[in-house]
Amino acid sequence: MLIDTHAHLDSPKFDNDREEVIARAKAAGIDTIVNIGFNRETIPTTMALAEQYPFIYAAVGWHPTDAIDMRLEEDLAWIEALCAHPKVVAIGEIGLDYYWDTSPKELQHTVFREQIRLARRLNKPIVIHNRDAHEDIVKLLREENASEVGGIMHCYSGSWEMAKMCLDMNFYISFGGPVTFKNARVPKEVLDQVPLDRLLVETDAPYLTPHPHRGQRNESAYVRLVAETAAEIKGLKLEEIAQITSDNARRCLGLPR
Repeated sequence: MLIDTHAHLDSPKFDNDREEVIARAKAAGIDTIVNIGFNRETIPTTMALAEQYPFIYAAVGWHPTDAIDMRLEEDLAWIEALCAHPKVVAIGEIGLDYYWDTSPKELQHTVFREQIRLARRLNKPIVIHNRDAHEDIVKLLREENASEVGGIMHCYSGSWEMAKMCLDMNFYISFGGPVTFKNARVPKEVLDQVPLDRLLVETDAPYLTPHPHRGQRNESAYVRLVAETAAEIKGLKLEEIAQITSDNARRCLGLPR
């Protein structure tokens, strides 16, 4: 049984066949899905999914590209209140995104710092979004003592040197569809070096679809393809990687067995 630690099944891209997508995930051996609510629109739809399906859990937070839209005090209080819900297992996805020019860097830093502080206050793990902001991610995580709660480096795309820094701060390293791509030399090399007890798999569905479905809509059932690649790289059987990554997800996020 596998755990998809990061999905967006509330996306409008699933509006026509969401139930079928979720059924395919269960049929493919996906035991648990963590859905991510990351702004004013997706937090309520994520919570609705978590309340409808016993095996879907929620992470709630504010995405850096949406930092410009955040009413900081009000929305932090909203996230804090939702974290009392038994199906909310993490704060995220939060972090920095220097690729999409939608929110000023200084504002992204403020929103990121405040959510790390909230996570420490609530003792919740955090799910990190990082795009083209490697140095600042590490710097802010260190300055805000994020190691106290740790969490997940979502769809990791950095170097092994950065991964070691994140591991030292109590983070798990999660891989998605891009590690299955034939030209994904660096992600494969990093996955090979990540300790087995810190390895996670995810889809980020409907985005970042793994090979051989690249270019199509992603879905949680495809986390099996990521796990197969991880098993091949680690020289293990699929069943072994499934057990290891599922145990890691439960330990990181406090998910029930």
